[in-house]
Amino acid sequence: MPSYPHRTTREDLRVPLPDGTELYARLWRPATDAPVPVVLEYSTGRLTDWTATEDARRHPWFAGHGHAAVRVDARGHGNSGGLPPTAATAATAATADRLVEDGADLVRWLADRPWCNGRIGLLGTGAAGALALRIAARVPDTVRAVVTACPDGPHRLGGAVLAADVHTRATAHLADAARPPDPLYVGDDWRAQWLARLDALEPPLADWLAAPAAPAPAAAVPTLAVAGWSDPSAAAVLALAARSTAAVPVRAVLGPWPHGLPDELLPEALRWYDHWLRDVDTGAPGVSALRSWLGTRWSADDPWPSPGVREVRYGLDGPLRAAGTASEDRWVRVRSPQHTGLNAGAYVPHGRPADRPPDQREEDGRSVCFDSRPLPEPLELHGSPALTLHPAPGSGGALVAARLCDVAPDGTSTLLTRGVLTLPADPTGVAAPADPADPDPVLALAPVGATVPPGHRLRLTLSSTYWPWLWPGADPDGFAVDPSRSALTLPVHDPATGTDAAPFRSPTLPLPPPLHLTEPLTARPERVTVHDIGRREWRTELSPATDGTRTHPDGLVRAEHTVTAYRILTATPLSAQARTDRTLRLERPALGWDITVHTRTELRCDAAHLLAHTQLRAEEAGNVVFAKEWHHRIPRDVG
Repeated sequence: MPSYPHRTTREDLRVPLPDGTELYARLWRPATDAPVPVVLEYSTGRLTDWTATEDARRHPWFAGHGHAAVRVDARGHGNSGGLPPTAATAATAATADRLVEDGADLVRWLADRPWCNGRIGLLGTGAAGALALRIAARVPDTVRAVVTACPDGPHRLGGAVLAADVHTRATAHLADAARPPDPLYVGDDWRAQWLARLDALEPPLADWLAAPAAPAPAAAVPTLAVAGWSDPSAAAVLALAARSTAAVPVRAVLGPWPHGLPDELLPEALRWYDHWLRDVDTGAPGVSALRSWLGTRWSADDPWPSPGVREVRYGLDGPLRAAGTASEDRWVRVRSPQHTGLNAGAYVPHGRPADRPPDQREEDGRSVCFDSRPLPEPLELHGSPALTLHPAPGSGGALVAARLCDVAPDGTSTLLTRGVLTLPADPTGVAAPADPADPDPVLALAPVGATVPPGHRLRLTLSSTYWPWLWPGADPDGFAVDPSRSALTLPVHDPATGTDAAPFRSPTLPLPPPLHLTEPLTARPERVTVHDIGRREWRTELSPATDGTRTHPDGLVRAEHTVTAYRILTATPLSAQARTDRTLRLERPALGWDITVHTRTELRCDAAHLLAHTQLRAEEAGNVVFAKEWHHRIPRDVG
């Protein structure tokens, strides 16, 4: 155990809610008689198995530095009582209300403990990161600071419906919620609680996809927001930084990380909590509004948006030009094969080798490309590019997928950022803008922090599909644009205006409890793509590297197996299908306890709907104790 300013203790608690439900909690706190602030992590993850390893590394570290660190399972999850709220893990406020109310009650209970000084800091990643922001808005007098990492966002992108990750996450959430309480921690009542939990479950997928895009939650208390540039939450982190005020300061960090809170930012989190919860002048509010990795250096910009970033316009008929397009041809037609997007990489990168998008030359070949000349000097990109398009009549309703790539002299094409847009159509069916006075549609690309070397070229690509990230539209004819009235606007950073920021260093954390991993004898590749030439079909299978059997120090044996598959015919958009199968097994050999949960989600589409079929089967010692299926017809257009 590393040496910290405080010795620490650990105990498990049950936190009563006003309705009598008890939440299961684990508390690490410094061995002192003086009241201390609380750092609370509250989520639907299971603290006795799924998050146990990370919890045992990070929360004792916070406790060793003077904060009581509390990890709590949400209602109906893990070893907490009650029933899981319907679609509880969705990132929309409407479906998360029960979790927010419970979180607010949890905060009030913790603030009243004799060992607490009445100040609470919230910590969360992903859905829990978005939830922390909403709880802070409900009880801002007690929650004094938030650290949010990769806060979840909507399940629609530029008017299109996400295919990547959504059904996989929904399948995982259903499986996780269907796991029983652990008899080692809740006793003989586990089975009755489990059966009640199973009977109350509803798949979250339909609620997720049927909800219109909601704005990202705002900061109500001092907030430190963190993400990786390639994470879909990067835009939300920049939006939080842009809304920083003197009363509610926000400081943001964007780096080269996968999804999650990187270890090297834990000292920044501690610095943030010390300042707002312990009245220690750490200088945390005085750091720059945004610190970000730009590919070659760390930059510090204050305020954000930065005055050191200027918008540079690249016309699609000048600085960027499509090869092979006749100069007298006004319209450039974009009609992509339906498997365009197979090399997109993971929608939410978790740091696995197959998560990163590979060389984009194959994707470029399936798209229309607009290339610049070789750059005479380095180009720092810092912010959110925007693409203004002038579509041809008849293009309304078409999907536009845009990618911006860095093309090296040897032809290697590296993805920098991307974005999508469903072209608007007016009630007459004529593509908008029908009136020349109407504004052209603007496609927002994801934020980017990168440096393009001299001698490299910029490449903007347009495609009419992006599978399996997005559900394809019904019409395979694509769209056409007028390059002379279309332009890409890039956020170009002046290196002379931004100061260099110091790199971040990982602290020395406690060693986690020993966890024995037994990998499958025939491990599946993380990502495999098969082209069936005879059927003109493309199939992709994904299997996470986290599959395997884990034996925990308390005797729990936990096995996981997940396979996600996508398929589509090259010329038939409505042939798209997606499926995820997930199996979880929990065993306590000493107790004779053996539980298996199987979940499956299958998705197809027609012109106006997504068709979802969800299955859940739960077994005890190999005997089926619960089985249920759900069918949902989800409108593509939810307004």
